[in-house]
Amino acid sequence: MATDSTAARPATRRGASQADVARIAGVSGQTVSRVANGARYVDPATRERVLSAMREVGYRPNRAARALRSGRFQSIGVIAFELSSVGTTHTLDAIAAAATETGYAINLLPVLDAVRAAFDQLGEQAVDGIIILVETHRLDGVAVPEGLPVVVVDSSAQYNYPIVDNDQAQGARLATEHLLDLGHETVWHVAGPELSYSARRRRTSWQGTLEAHGRTVPPVLSGDWSTASGYEAGLRLADNEEVTAVFTANDQMALGLLRALHERGRRVPDDVSVVGFDDMEEAAYFWPPLTTVHQSFDEVGRGAVDALIRQIQSGEHEHQEVLVPPRLVVRASTAPPRGTTA
Repeated sequence: MATDSTAARPATRRGASQADVARIAGVSGQTVSRVANGARYVDPATRERVLSAMREVGYRPNRAARALRSGRFQSIGVIAFELSSVGTTHTLDAIAAAATETGYAINLLPVLDAVRAAFDQLGEQAVDGIIILVETHRLDGVAVPEGLPVVVVDSSAQYNYPIVDNDQAQGARLATEHLLDLGHETVWHVAGPELSYSARRRRTSWQGTLEAHGRTVPPVLSGDWSTASGYEAGLRLADNEEVTAVFTANDQMALGLLRALHERGRRVPDDVSVVGFDDMEEAAYFWPPLTTVHQSFDEVGRGAVDALIRQIQSGEHEHQEVLVPPRLVVRASTAPPRGTTA
């Protein structure tokens, strides 16, 4: 017996369309299209309503078709080093959030060994621009790919591209002046790695601040950003009774320093005041809670995405440097020297 071959076929489910999204969100199809294409100038409340409607109906913009029409892929390449570091992690979070809000996907390429290999790999990807989250000394003379918009997150960079970074020098100055204002004669420093621009900038600013106030500049102890290196530096500093104030180049080294001082019977802040740098989430829960310099990694990440998208949309770029000001967060690890009042 003959059968109708079409009767056995399952019904084809029509994919959600822009019209479905527009109807649910209560906006025009043009507005849906602008949100789907990552247009910047859409009211935030309207954008969120459209995105919510997209999620509700399961609408997925056709990126391939969009790229053919516009010549853009709605994708940003990010080259990053040291994914485990506090700064890199928080900056990447902010980059991903800002990119998503503007309709861009993130293509993350961690740098494991050779930076050149990461650039070569990126050249095979369909991206509209690149954010370089690698300190420039690690680029080893590798040329930045031509023909793509680029933003560099490192204020030591000498490229003719927009640069976004936290103001490392101002942060170190805030930390050092805070300790001097409390009445300490000078401030010792546990620095980060010599090759790190951030570490060098903080060290130079610390030294310049002491010199500007006519204070003695103590010998520098260098660490590698790790808690263990802060601990080793702390053991050396704890035996010196002249040490009453220490500025560490990051919070993780400050944690190791606090442990070493405690083991050697040097009380914080009664005997030694300690200031860190970064304001990692755990800093408020150290014992004692750590006075530290807060860096706005969120503002840096979002600023980098904003600068990159402006280049992508305008087709033009100019060299500009945006330094995000840090702020000092005073907690219980700092106090006037014993026997004095601030």
